Amino acid sequence: MLKWTRRIALLLLALVVVALLVVWWLMRGSLARLEGESGLAGLSAPVSIQRDALGVVTIDAASEADATRALGYVHAQERYFEMDLMRRSSAGELSELFGPIAVNMDKERRTHRIRARVSAHLGEFAGDRMPQLEAYAAGVNAGLGDLRARPWPYLLLRQSPRAWEVTDSALAGYAMYFDLQDSGNLRELGLWKIRQHVPPALFDLLTHDGTEWDAPLYGQARGNAALPPATGVDLRTLPMPKTDSHRRLADKGTPGSNNWAVAGALTADGRAIVADDMHLGLRAPNIWFRVRLRYPNPRAPGGRVDVSGFSLPGLPAIIVGSNGHVAWGFTNSYADTADWYPVKPCSKGDDPATCDATEHHAETIRVAGADAVTLDVVDTRYGPIVHPATPGKPALALRWVAHQPGALNFGLADFATAGDLPSVLSVAQRTATPAQNLVIADHKGRVAWRILGPLASRAGACTHSLEFTRGSADASAATPAPPSRCSPWLISSQLTPVLTSPPNHRLWTANARVLEGDALARVGDGGYALGARARQIRDGLLAKERFTEKDLLAIQLDDRAVFLQRWWQLLQDEAGRSPADSSVKALADAGRAWEGVASVDSVSYRLVRAWRLAVHARIADGLTAPAQAALGNDFIMPDLPQLEGVVWPLLEQRPPHLLSRRYRTWDALLEDAAKEVRDDLADQGPLAQRRWGERNTAKICHPLANALPAFLKPRLCMPGEPLAGDGAMPRVQGPSFGASERMVVSPGHEADGIIHMPGGQSGHPMSPFWGAGHDDWVHGRPTPFLPGDAAHTLTLRPANAQPR
Repeated sequence: MLKWTRRIALLLLALVVVALLVVWWLMRGSLARLEGESGLAGLSAPVSIQRDALGVVTIDAASEADATRALGYVHAQERYFEMDLMRRSSAGELSELFGPIAVNMDKERRTHRIRARVSAHLGEFAGDRMPQLEAYAAGVNAGLGDLRARPWPYLLLRQSPRAWEVTDSALAGYAMYFDLQDSGNLRELGLWKIRQHVPPALFDLLTHDGTEWDAPLYGQARGNAALPPATGVDLRTLPMPKTDSHRRLADKGTPGSNNWAVAGALTADGRAIVADDMHLGLRAPNIWFRVRLRYPNPRAPGGRVDVSGFSLPGLPAIIVGSNGHVAWGFTNSYADTADWYPVKPCSKGDDPATCDATEHHAETIRVAGADAVTLDVVDTRYGPIVHPATPGKPALALRWVAHQPGALNFGLADFATAGDLPSVLSVAQRTATPAQNLVIADHKGRVAWRILGPLASRAGACTHSLEFTRGSADASAATPAPPSRCSPWLISSQLTPVLTSPPNHRLWTANARVLEGDALARVGDGGYALGARARQIRDGLLAKERFTEKDLLAIQLDDRAVFLQRWWQLLQDEAGRSPADSSVKALADAGRAWEGVASVDSVSYRLVRAWRLAVHARIADGLTAPAQAALGNDFIMPDLPQLEGVVWPLLEQRPPHLLSRRYRTWDALLEDAAKEVRDDLADQGPLAQRRWGERNTAKICHPLANALPAFLKPRLCMPGEPLAGDGAMPRVQGPSFGASERMVVSPGHEADGIIHMPGGQSGHPMSPFWGAGHDDWVHGRPTPFLPGDAAHTLTLRPANAQPR
């Protein structure tokens, strides 16, 4: 028996070893090919693909079509699974990979029918670049086919990758609409619901559209709100929810970015410089892929393209970067890109002149390991019905810019051939993307700003859409208008001004309001960010008269807590009036040493930040209490990014009629907020040891990390390092949210440029480029903008050519 036991144990061990070897072999088989030669059908001439020590790719090709074909090859070998996720997320097809867990998300996305819209308007997306898109798709499929094994995530999911099509590049682009805009228009829906149940003066207070922190390109700061008298609103006389559990404001990152530029008048040799860092959810690998493309092109200055920067796997283009003549970067514009329309769907026997015609679309959602799910999408000429009618309330149809023909095209690829400021602005005029603040510099030292991408052109359109912002008509009375008297709005790229050569030679945006007056009315307010970050950037730019690339990187890495300084002082002042055993005093004592930065070692920053959020939540709860009481579970707390402009005057004046009825005094509200912070941190140890880095620790992982056993999960994550920075300062960094790239570059001086990227180039944990460059991003160490010396070279030859 002992002999047989040993033999069985040895057999089991051998089987385990064989299984591990098979897994290792399959994993190795899905690594990108880095060196040697390979055939690629469709090439007109050999293409060189070089990778430096960080995996940054340089492609040298004989034509644009060859370059895009080779880029598709590289994207597929390094990032096919991530490309697949992007197209599936916008199309609502994730359940086909992940099973029932993704069905609800797919239903929400399928309501928009993006795949159907792309298929119907593919020509508008491709324009005159269909050959390049077809070459890219062919290159993607060739790169996928040249892997010895399917990409490793499909092995884990027991799925097979689906081939790439031209339509999928459009779907990858539309995924950014979902990342950057509110596809459910929840903020406006929440405000509309609140407006029906609060006095006008209270609604105006909640929707005050600015603060003293504003730093627009046009106009002045709005300033803080003027508080209404008790005759306008008195919370002491208004309803309260029956429950005593108040709602918290979400502490979440907001997709956005910083960018700015200085003109040649502010540099020693007349160069203009662009700085750009786009804030998104962070993952491993990063959403972007660094690449340099070089190829002949008669439309480019000198007949040749040499463009470097960040590509988006799924699209054959440099999204932000520099081509030696112009450099450009984006931030999310937060324009108003969606509206709700009350509709009355026609029923059998209805007069068509008194109702809205509908069209039903059966959307089939394939589900891995389960039966398919069919979703009935009801469409109107305004858009899909997202909220069906309920007793006393009309059905609501959503009209979103992303639904309209022309919302996305491939014009961004033409940035690579632009030669100066006028030519790149011409390209921008015909480029369709999710609305972005575009900042440009050219090799002549000039700079410019405009909003890139189409906006809602509401002039002459329906007047009965539900408007939710302050100063609009009473939405509570909105009823469907007869279809014969109403036309929905269209989209236009002609609504934004262009600011070139500003007198102070500086441009800046940071997701806050940039416009004023009629221009702002045309663009709208889609939930602009608090202006504190933009103001800190502006002030940094105004503080000097000469700049280099390193000076602009210093602004990108600025983690000074300018915005929270007064909150720290308020906490200290409150502590001086509070009992010795109060929570306010405990927080103030633990955070008495004000470091003034969101550094990983700062205790005061962590405590003051948490206290401010708790105070905001209580004040927002009190101001929305009448709506909460009326709506119950139907209440939606909207984003209130400008609430600081209301909270601060409230705390300065402390009017009894605007105090939440949950508290006897304003001091009690502040004490309750402090108690929450104290209680939340009590289990972690003494307050005086609760550093910001303990809370702000990186959690940047592969999308499948949670599917692995706990002991393997760290292999799919970046190191869990503490991170400096936060959302109200230029250095935006959170556990899994922050600068998805940093770039500082002057066109024509790319060799002096600086770049950062978290998460690394490759999506394969066995690749030498998994996480490459991430540590420089964490610690803010400058990395050269241009790729370094080649560490690996792969030559792609026309498939019928014989290798040498």
